[in-house]
Amino acid sequence: MRLLLVEDDDRVAAALSAVLTRHGFDVVHARGGEEALRRLLPDGVAAPFEVVLLDLGLPDTDGFEVCGRIRRLTSTPVIMVTARADVRSRVHGLNLGADDYVVKPYDTAELLARIHAVSRRTATATATATAAVADGTGQDGTAGPDGARELCLGPLTIQTATRRVTVNGEVVTLTRKEFDLLALLAQRPGVVFRREQIISEVWRTSWEGTGRTLEVHIASLRAKLRLPALIETVRGVGYRLIAPAG
Repeated sequence: MRLLLVEDDDRVAAALSAVLTRHGFDVVHARGGEEALRRLLPDGVAAPFEVVLLDLGLPDTDGFEVCGRIRRLTSTPVIMVTARADVRSRVHGLNLGADDYVVKPYDTAELLARIHAVSRRTATATATATAAVADGTGQDGTAGPDGARELCLGPLTIQTATRRVTVNGEVVTLTRKEFDLLALLAQRPGVVFRREQIISEVWRTSWEGTGRTLEVHIASLRAKLRLPALIETVRGVGYRLIAPAG
């Protein structure tokens, strides 16, 4: 797996690169945001990167800005690896398109698991979308005007094949995991999904640390969709989607 490590501290980068290389990764190190963006541009020779590990404290460009520019450039999964542990930074990073957010210091085994998890989700999402477009199948059997399958819940419409979400006809831009989370809850409106079940199906992991990431994604979804009553917290259990009135 080809991985781009964006880290300005050479000692940290060398240590992490050594660990990743031992686990089969082909690591390319970029010391700043501009270098990272140049390396992400396709050159027709090297294979594309499958994951980007992005530190936020870069010398030339703010890491959040780099994440936003990466997302406009490519759909390559981005994992922010940073010492910024506050919720506001997490939400901001995820809203910009980061696929995961890991706080330093971290356990190497967990970081490796998260890298593999985002890679699996990307491969699965690509294969599913390709198959859905090819055979015209979807989750609920309702076809939209462009042939994509739709889940219609009041003002909310979810096109599962094209991964497009609209509220009252306006497109809402979601990250990959935000969409996966919303689509999962929308499969069975009114049914409570346990936190462990959501983490297993969306993040493909059982790591306890993912629980906080789930809360951040729920908060982000509520803010982006502007339907505050859409996702209900069932205290001590999990979450459920309450279908809004049309």
